[in-house]
Formats: sequence, C-alpha cells, structure tokens
Amino acid sequence: MRKKLFVLVAMLLIAVVALAACGKQSTATPAPAATQAPAATEAPAATQAPAATKAPTKSAEVDCTSPDVFCVGLVTDVGQIDDKSFNQSAWEGVKEAKAKGIADKIDYIETTDAKDYATNIQLFADNGYDVIVTVGFALGQATDEMAQKYPNIKFIGVDQFQAKPVANVAGLIFHEDQAGFLAGALAAMLTKTNTIGAVLGTNLVPPVVAFKEGYEHGAKYIKPDIKTISTYHPGGLDNAFTDPEWGAATAKQAMDQGADVIFGAGGKTGNGALIEVASAAKSGKDVYCIGVDTDQWLTVPEAHPCLVSSAMKLITPGVFDLIQKAKSGDFPSGNYYGKTGLAPFHDFDAKIPQDVKDKLNEIRKGLLDGSISTGYKPGG
Repeated sequence: MRKKLFVLVAMLLIAVVALAACGKQSTATPAPAATQAPAATEAPAATQAPAATKAPTKSAEVDCTSPDVFCVGLVTDVGQIDDKSFNQSAWEGVKEAKAKGIADKIDYIETTDAKDYATNIQLFADNGYDVIVTVGFALGQATDEMAQKYPNIKFIGVDQFQAKPVANVAGLIFHEDQAGFLAGALAAMLTKTNTIGAVLGTNLVPPVVAFKEGYEHGAKYIKPDIKTISTYHPGGLDNAFTDPEWGAATAKQAMDQGADVIFGAGGKTGNGALIEVASAAKSGKDVYCIGVDTDQWLTVPEAHPCLVSSAMKLITPGVFDLIQKAKSGDFPSGNYYGKTGLAPFHDFDAKIPQDVKDKLNEIRKGLLDGSISTGYKPGG
C-alpha cells in the first residue's frame, strides 16, 4: 500500500515538473515576436526624409529673371527641333552659346500648330529669358508682335527679313540664291543625262524660292541647254516641310524622267527626297543628291550613298554670333546676313575632278565680288 502511495506521489511530481516545463516553453516562444520589434527598423522611413534633398535642386535652379543670369530660348517652326536641317541648325547655335559660357540656361519649345507661335514665344518672355530665337519665315509676324510687347528682350528671327528695323530684333537672313547657284553649277557639272531635279518646300517661303531660282540659274550658267525639273510642295506652311513621303515620291518621278542629280530643299520633305535617291544609288543607279541648309552628311547618314554636297546657310554660326552680340551689348537691329556656301564632298571628294572644284571656286569668288549674278530677283 505504502509502495503504491509512493508510486502515485512520484507520478504526481513528474506531472508537475512536466507542466512547469510546458509553461516555460509557451512563454518563451512568443519572444521571437520580439525579434519582429525591429518593426522599429521601419523607422528608416526617416531615411525618406531626403525628400528634402529636392530642395537644393530647386534653389540651385537657374533663375532667368535675375539680372545676373543670361537665358536663351528657341521656338521652332512646325518642322521640329530634330529636322536634321533648319531648326536643328539654329538649335546648335544656341547650344554652342551655352557650351562657351555665354548663356547660363537654354531651352526650346517645339511648335506643333502654327496658331501657337505667339503663345510659345510668350512662355519664354514670361519666364524672364534675355534672348528668344524664332526659327523660320512663318514666325515673322508673331516675333514682331512679341518684340514690341517686350522691348527689353532681344529677338533673333531666323530667315525673317526685316522691312523696317526694330531696335530689339535682328533678322538672320542669307543669300540662299548664291548657295543654290553653287549647287546648280555642281549638279550641271555632274549630270550625264543633262537633266537635274529639285524637290522643294512651299513657294510661300521666299528663301525656298531663292534656293530654287539660284539652283536653276547656276545649272544654266554651266550648261545653258540643261533641263531642270523643279517641284514645290503643294501644301501650306503647316506641312510643306514635314512630308518626307511626298519628297520621296517626287524625287522618284524626277529620276524616272531622267534626272540624275536631285536637290532636296525643304526640311524633312527634302530629306525624304535625298533618302529616295540614296536608295536608287544603292541599287546601282548612277545618281547624286545635294542637301540644304546645313552639311547634311552629318545629319542624314541615310543619304550617304548619293550625297555629294549640301547648299549651306551657315545658320549655326549666325545664331551664335547674334547671341554673343546680345550678351556683349552690340546687338544689331534690322537684317543681319549670315554666310552661305557648299559643304565638303566627304566620301565623294576623290570622285570630283579638280577642274570642277576649280570652277566652283571661281564661281564662289564671282558671287562674292558681284561679277556673277544669280539671276534671282526677290519678289519678282
């Protein structure tokens, strides 16, 4: 009996110890929840405080309204900033001003609709810009209106002839007829079919007409009996320079009619013509193309198979020079003539006979000294 009692007591003691052990384990296991206490590690939400690091950006941003800051803005025509021709050349001049420390801040606005010309110019004016470059004949009226409204801002109107000088407006213009004349003379010396072509923007823009007239007269200066096929885009200012498909189709028509040299003068429309001629050249056709406004060897690599040269208006240095003059205080009013010329022959240099190069140099000198006339009559 005593033995049974002893066994019973022993079993009760074991049960008590076991329950005590279980009790200790259940209170210990929640402790790992304490390891989650580093939910306090979410305190690094404080590391998001560097949202305040945006403040220096704002305070460090250039303030164009400050008299110590020189800002230059550019408003494109509808041809856009990367037209690989006209607008792009002007923008390169603005970028050069920034690179050389003349401008503290530069920016551009692309115009998508002609009715927004004045609005886009106004955006720069309201933000305190010192110089506003407006690119293209079509912006002339809006530029003149804004210049009168903001007499303390200098305006550079690229391709905008100034009939009456305004103190704060410089019209950067060029002798496009002379560049076109050289291109036409080159085309006439290269053609084997005695037929050349030109794919052009709208004749509503005087510089386009000047290019075309110069091109035709330059060709006839070399070969009086040469045939020229020149075609203007039928559209208006809103699309005449942004229609590469039409440019390509028109170039093809001219080649089908025997033209073996094509001059593309019309922004992206002209670029379409150049690329079409290049495609024909790649397929084995003996054809050449000539670019416009800038050295298009550098901007339209697709045209390399045919691109012998470009009729250049040196827009980039012209824009840069006028920005520099605005900064230095000797900004001109009225018309400011930039330089023109032919671009290098690049890969075609070895194929151009020396007598052709000599003739072009002779013509260039004659154009500069007035002994050779391009035959172009503005407004005529």
